[in-house]
Amino acid sequence: MTDDALMQQPPRVKPPLDAAFRPAALARRVFAAQVAATRHPVAVRLALEQADGSVFHFDAQIFPEDAAESATNFFYLERLLKFLLWSRGGFRVYFDGPAALGRQLQKHFLETATGKFDANIMGERIYGRPFEVVVTQDIPAARANTTPLGRHLDGCRIGFDLGASDRKSAAVMNGQVVFSEETVWNPVPQSDPQWHFDQIMDSLKKAARHLPRVDAIGGSSAGVYVNNRVRVASLFRGVPAPGFAGRVTDLFLEVQAAWGGIPFAVVNDGEVTALAGSMALGDNAVLGIAMGSSQAAGFVTPDGNITSWLNELAFAPIDYNPSAPVDEWSGDRGCGVQYFSQQCVGRLMARAGIEAPADEPLPEKLKRVQQLMEQGDARAEKIYDTIGVFLGYGVAHYADFYNFKHVLLLGRVTTGRGGEVIVRRAWEVLQREFPDLAQKITFDMPDEKEKRHGQAIAAASLPAINEA
Repeated sequence: MTDDALMQQPPRVKPPLDAAFRPAALARRVFAAQVAATRHPVAVRLALEQADGSVFHFDAQIFPEDAAESATNFFYLERLLKFLLWSRGGFRVYFDGPAALGRQLQKHFLETATGKFDANIMGERIYGRPFEVVVTQDIPAARANTTPLGRHLDGCRIGFDLGASDRKSAAVMNGQVVFSEETVWNPVPQSDPQWHFDQIMDSLKKAARHLPRVDAIGGSSAGVYVNNRVRVASLFRGVPAPGFAGRVTDLFLEVQAAWGGIPFAVVNDGEVTALAGSMALGDNAVLGIAMGSSQAAGFVTPDGNITSWLNELAFAPIDYNPSAPVDEWSGDRGCGVQYFSQQCVGRLMARAGIEAPADEPLPEKLKRVQQLMEQGDARAEKIYDTIGVFLGYGVAHYADFYNFKHVLLLGRVTTGRGGEVIVRRAWEVLQREFPDLAQKITFDMPDEKEKRHGQAIAAASLPAINEA
């Protein structure tokens, strides 16, 4: 990291419980303005390639080597590439720019702990290819694949969602929820894949009892899924590598087989969040953000489709403070999960002066804060105030990479009066710092029934029922 002042822009709207917060959105804005003011800005082209042949381009300009500010070029490019990797995804990065910076990026992914984490996940874990940074002027042409997602409401369906603290299932008949259930569980420390299989099957069977038959099953879960195969998922972190490769990877194919091979689909929970919002709003260009045990995100394009992007914004940096909180999994600083999840609530409690046992689970800490909020406790309000400021600057950063007009907010952190405070403060940030963006987007928060049923219907609508 660097402590260069150029990348440490203080916000006008300060989060009450995080005075050191340095928004990525402001750093990018100032960096771009100062680069443009130089006589000879240097053009850089980045491209990310995925296993299906998709290639995503991104252009940037940096300081010339003889500029005093050129020392910030690597930090700027590394944070940019980090964001692109976790929002877009790719096993191969093409870099067309100064060769010395290209070699520095290669070294980062080979030798640093955070770089190696990203390289391993992006390469072998997700795309099954070695990760590499190719320094070249010969960048392949941009190619993008988009596909329709869900919106199938015919027949008798089951929808499910697997979270880190609870799992949900619902029975849906012709688009109407006839049964839903939420079950508390703790899957992360569980090392036996059979335990996971049994728990998922239990929820599906309960929903099936309320249907005359089951025509299709659709579900969502945190993580990366390709053709119903588990690539990366925090829910299965407790399963040793041999068990993961031997059974977890194909666990949902096993579940599908147990239901007679009926149409079945499981995707990232953020995608279902965005789909649910699009269906409820009757509109597209939706960025969904779910603040639960982690941060989930999904994107529905202006055309109503999803892309092959990862949208794993939990790992995408939004804070350039060199002392920003560390993500426990990747070891990187300033990533979304520490700002838009129960983890954020947990880390802000002490700063707000709210005491809780150190070993109290995060869902219980959130309940404690929510209860205080309902009682009008000013300490609890400061927590939501702070998250709202984070969200305003975070959304401005996301808008540099996503074309959206709706921000759909879901997840337990947004429940109740606290959610209203989050949105109000986020709006204040946009209006004061990014007025043009404030005119283009809306924040949408479904009510509790829509949250439960909308998500269930969207998940259940994922697979198409095969016609005879």
